[in-house]
Amino acid sequence: MAKRDLDKTRRNKEIDALTIQIKELEPIVLKLTNSENIHSLNGKYGGKHKEYIDIQNAVIDTPEHFVTLYYQGFLETLKSLKESASQSQKPNNYYFHNFEYYQKHEEVRIWLNLFLKRTFLRNYDSLSKNRPKDEDSIMWIGQQKASYGLLVTPRFKDGQWENDKSEIRHFKPRYWTISHILKTGLVIPYLEEKITFNDLEQYLSFFKNVLVRNSGSSHEQQIAKRYCDFVRNTADFGNVPLLIPEFRYGGITPKHEYRLDFTIVDPFNMSKVGFELSPWSTHGEITGTKGKNQKEINEEAKANFEKEMKKLKSYFRKFGIPILVYTDSDLKDYDSIFQDISKYLIPFQAPKQLEFQAIADLLAFNPYE
Repeated sequence: MAKRDLDKTRRNKEIDALTIQIKELEPIVLKLTNSENIHSLNGKYGGKHKEYIDIQNAVIDTPEHFVTLYYQGFLETLKSLKESASQSQKPNNYYFHNFEYYQKHEEVRIWLNLFLKRTFLRNYDSLSKNRPKDEDSIMWIGQQKASYGLLVTPRFKDGQWENDKSEIRHFKPRYWTISHILKTGLVIPYLEEKITFNDLEQYLSFFKNVLVRNSGSSHEQQIAKRYCDFVRNTADFGNVPLLIPEFRYGGITPKHEYRLDFTIVDPFNMSKVGFELSPWSTHGEITGTKGKNQKEINEEAKANFEKEMKKLKSYFRKFGIPILVYTDSDLKDYDSIFQDISKYLIPFQAPKQLEFQAIADLLAFNPYE
């Protein structure tokens, strides 16, 4: 069974266990909070998460992180109301009443903690995904006369491809992964046409035999072959990050300075890393030296070197992309190079552990001081 299915099964088991605990507490919490029914209770607390948390932009990777953001938002709301309300208004404020129930009764606190964690697990796929910034949500790749666009929610409007921003948050696959490209395909610049892929093998064939082959680099083809094997041998291949060939520095612009041989985008934090295969024959070798003196040859070699360095620095300054460079000595061992690359094909999501501090800060709030 694929790892993704195992993770979903585990989350469903956690949801079921939380539901049992929540149901046991509900009758007590209904009385303590003067709530007529479950819907009323959810309206007081659970349904407030969209008000307390910036759901559109927050990337929430654990139940504890979700609880933390909720309590921080709850506290900020109380502080804001305290500043704007007079002393006599505070006891009758809806939010302050809800806070007092929470502060006075441990059962309410336990119930809400359980409820929030279940809410996160039920909405894990949408809440735990980092959304790309507008400027990063369109990627143009490929050669000058054979470029393609990779978008998140592509739509063709007024002769151009753009993202339907209202749908980005609802995009289910992890961004910039195999599942992503199988969902969206690639778009053709300025034409209302797409290249779509019915399955993994169809995409891998296009990746290796069209996208990479067009570069004319035998080194890139060797890396592409190893990437295809890596994806095929990964049970959860849909969540493998794309090895993006020929990322275009200038975007869709026909004339552009640079392309990166390969780029990987971490689907959790949107960070990028680039890989340059730089044999001397294509990046530094000087031809037509007959009739040139040593000084002229040295100047030409220096210019070639500075051009390469400018390329790497430009990527870092504009996109924050660090570049790993492989020269002739490295290119003797493709397996070793791909071993480096494969480290970025297994992204890691770091948990956040601030839940207890957020609870303590909320409990310490005093609306009358």
